[in-house]
Amino acid sequence: MSQQQQHRPGPPYASTTASVGGVSQIIPDVPISAVFIAMYATFAVTNMMIFQINNRRGHKFIPSAALFGFCMARIMTLVLRIVWATRQTNVSLAIAASIFVNAGILIVYILNLIFAQRILRAKQPTLGWHTGTRVIFTLFFVGIVCALIMVITTIVLSVYSLDPYTLRVCRDVQLTSGTYLLVFTTLPGLIIAAAYLLPRSPAEEKFGEGRMKTKAIVVLLVACLCMLDSGFKVGTSWSTPRPITNPAWYHGKAPFYVFNFTLEIIILCILTPIRVDKRFHIPNGSSEPGHYSRRAGSSTESVRENSVEKQGKSEDTTLHNV
Repeated sequence: MSQQQQHRPGPPYASTTASVGGVSQIIPDVPISAVFIAMYATFAVTNMMIFQINNRRGHKFIPSAALFGFCMARIMTLVLRIVWATRQTNVSLAIAASIFVNAGILIVYILNLIFAQRILRAKQPTLGWHTGTRVIFTLFFVGIVCALIMVITTIVLSVYSLDPYTLRVCRDVQLTSGTYLLVFTTLPGLIIAAAYLLPRSPAEEKFGEGRMKTKAIVVLLVACLCMLDSGFKVGTSWSTPRPITNPAWYHGKAPFYVFNFTLEIIILCILTPIRVDKRFHIPNGSSEPGHYSRRAGSSTESVRENSVEKQGKSEDTTLHNV
């Protein structure tokens, strides 16, 4: 450990390497952040209104509440960045802002995979509802939670240690987690490909409003934007660290706001106006093939009763013919 590192004020220790967006400044970060806060607030109110109206009508759609939570997390991220601009030497604020920047978008990653899963279950019910497929999806969801925990842990640990080995391990964990998140963003595209390229299932179902192709296009568009967002983060993370006094072009303010918040606003502009709460809604309690086709609000028991009733009528007709 160098003598200069030993005399760094802390802990927590301020980073000596350049990061995307750099240190928050009053100009231009505060006005830009204020504009984004207004946009996220608009989408937060819209999605919460949609959720509450649907909920009163018995139309339960949790993703609308998740989008509200995503917008609120982003508002908190930008508020922290504004506060950091007025207290640039506060390392704790820098840590909190960095954590929120990396964590918020994961909600969108998860929602898009859930939408892709619903399309797969509708187009290929046997594959989509298979136990093995369920386990694989569960593992991916658990993996993204683990990746988030590891990123937060290593970010905090890296600013409370000067040990070169600890810092190297933290960087390796962050690179691994970031790469996993990039792979995660590609899954919806692969799932849509499987849903449409595999032989058409005779038990194919429909759910929600609108054409299935429109749903697939929405998922693919969001997936492309998520891959662009995650790919930029991973690309900058894998690049050779540069001193804070000599940042690269991708460490600037413009790439930070374009590849983070601008892409996310575009995603919200896709998901909210097209009413995903109607297009991707499925009946409550859907857990096996055939459940997407029943009317929203009917229970599994009623589906079984209808099946038994139809079977009984069929048997009566057969006996009558005999």
